[in-house]
Amino acid sequence: MSSRTRTRGGAGVHTVRIPHQRGRRSQPFLIVVPDRPSLTREAFGFLGRALWRFRGALAPTGFALLALVVTALLHVLGWWSGLVLAPLAVAPAVWLGIMQRRRAAHGSVLAWRIGLAVLAMLTGSWAALAAGFGPLAGPLGLVWLLGLIVAQTAWLIVRRTR
Repeated sequence: MSSRTRTRGGAGVHTVRIPHQRGRRSQPFLIVVPDRPSLTREAFGFLGRALWRFRGALAPTGFALLALVVTALLHVLGWWSGLVLAPLAVAPAVWLGIMQRRRAAHGSVLAWRIGLAVLAMLTGSWAALAAGFGPLAGPLGLVWLLGLIVAQTAWLIVRRTR
């Protein structure tokens, strides 16, 4: 960083050195640097600090946004990418069957397994359809939003009970 623009002193204090001007017309001039950051910078700083502080609690939202971007890119690359993702919709049902066969569960454990499998099947189906038709085509945008709300709510409930 140049010594002309480096911050010196406390927060918001800026010193700007201007080299000595030569010649007859060397008029002095004044540079005004604001001491306080703008309201926009303050708002973005507050938002960034809040997102960083609650980053663990907002993990499903991050994954949902990532899934939206990835399926949009897959849709742009080719509609056939939805066919490649189609087995994702069936995999949770297979997982549920295998888990129930190996370690049979009852009560709340079975309810959580079924809920998790249904949410994962919905997510896989949405990903396959979004890659094939576009992530916001038809009701897919609403399904994405509802899935995000359910996943975020379940995540917050599970994090509170630990």
